[in-house]
Amino acid sequence: MGEMPSQLRKQALDKDLKKISALETVGHEGRLRLLPLGFSLIFLVLVWLLATNQVLPGSGAGLVIAAAVIGGYMALNIGANDVANNMAPAVGARALTMTGALVVAAIFEAAGALIAGADVVETISRGIINPAAVSGNATFVALMMAALLGAALWLNLATWIGAPVSTTHSIVGGVLGAGITAAGFDVANWPVMGAIAASWVISPLLGGLIAAGFLAILNALILQADDRIAAARRWVPLIVGGTASAFTVYLVQKGLSKVWHPGTGTLVLLSVAILLAGAQFARMAIARRAPFLDNSEKAVGTLFTVPLIVAAALLSFAHGANDVANAIGPLAAIAAAVGGESGTKVTVPSWIMLIGAIGISVGLALFGPRLIRVVGEKITKLNPVRAFCVALSAAITVLVASALGLPVSSTHIAVGAVFGVGLAREYHVSRGGHIRRALRLRGGDGPAPAAPSEPVVYPVPEETLRKVAKRRLVRRSHLLTIVAAWVITVPLTALISAALFLAIRSFVAGI
Repeated sequence: MGEMPSQLRKQALDKDLKKISALETVGHEGRLRLLPLGFSLIFLVLVWLLATNQVLPGSGAGLVIAAAVIGGYMALNIGANDVANNMAPAVGARALTMTGALVVAAIFEAAGALIAGADVVETISRGIINPAAVSGNATFVALMMAALLGAALWLNLATWIGAPVSTTHSIVGGVLGAGITAAGFDVANWPVMGAIAASWVISPLLGGLIAAGFLAILNALILQADDRIAAARRWVPLIVGGTASAFTVYLVQKGLSKVWHPGTGTLVLLSVAILLAGAQFARMAIARRAPFLDNSEKAVGTLFTVPLIVAAALLSFAHGANDVANAIGPLAAIAAAVGGESGTKVTVPSWIMLIGAIGISVGLALFGPRLIRVVGEKITKLNPVRAFCVALSAAITVLVASALGLPVSSTHIAVGAVFGVGLAREYHVSRGGHIRRALRLRGGDGPAPAAPSEPVVYPVPEETLRKVAKRRLVRRSHLLTIVAAWVITVPLTALISAALFLAIRSFVAGI
């Protein structure tokens, strides 16, 4: 009995130590979560210093500096939300580590923005409103500042809840809401808004169908062949060459369109040359690796790892060249309006382009992993083949939609492609090849007969087949969250920007 107080004290001490340890763990995790916020503030302070150094003193200089900070904030959120779609499949397929993906994306996003970004950008995103209907530079500056800040706030919230949304639609909603508040409903270009609403359906459906189609083709030609190695030798070079050719056209038309305009003949010759060179390169690479591969889907799938990484890098380059305008376009328009310029297009100063390029990369590095995990890992399980189909679908869908004049969102396409390959895989597992293969190979009490190049397959009980038939390989909860975020993006950013315009208008009245 005399030892009980000692034991009780020991137990109490152990409990106290555990509580202290738990508090230290929570505190450490809290500090880690605050680090990205701290680095973001440092970046915005640097943007403020850069703008202060670049903007000439005078009336309206403070507005341009404030707009530069807002533009930097928007660039951070584009990097955090939109850029993740290009790298998510490669990370989900384990072709790249998270760190490797962040490095590759940051380099190619910045390169795309600086090398092929818009030297001249439209001041009103996609003709959403008629700038002539907006009276006075002061009103126009307030409108653009409200649109930029409203879009950035929504992107920040969407990233926090784990919803990949369209940055273009965000800035469109911002311009629409602030524009209507400034000049009434007649200022809006409603046919364009109708086309954007249609893209909510067109983009993910096209992306999903094309990605699922590519996966079905690869399954039929290679992954379900009896001799996968021989099938890979035959088909992978053609697939890689065709992909390289498609990405060349994509890069020229979407990534380099501001700096190079080749004719149709030049583009055709270039695409054919890249197809032949890519096929030959892949043929040599497969010849070196084939003797070390076994006849399994996983082993053959590794042949798509390098093409997947290259595809992700090229998508990032094209994204940097195009979507950086969502951050710097309104900022450049504000700087031009304060300087007395007018017109639907303005020249972008190099310091503004730098803010957009670096901001996107910094936002990706600090906050991108959250959306990368959602798109690459939490919707469905990806491997190099499925991820390759997603990346290829993103490029092909944009090109097809552009040729047909259909408005599409690269974000919606990429996410739709991930769902497309996931649902195709679900169908294949539950009703397609796996069950038919199991039924075909199922024998009596012993092992089923197998082809010489296949492993021995044992009998599959009926109960197991029924369970496989009910498997769901795509998380529907993420689908509902993402679709809801897509639908509310334009109206919500419009409301936020309208409120911000009313608050900002009085501050810019003096310019």
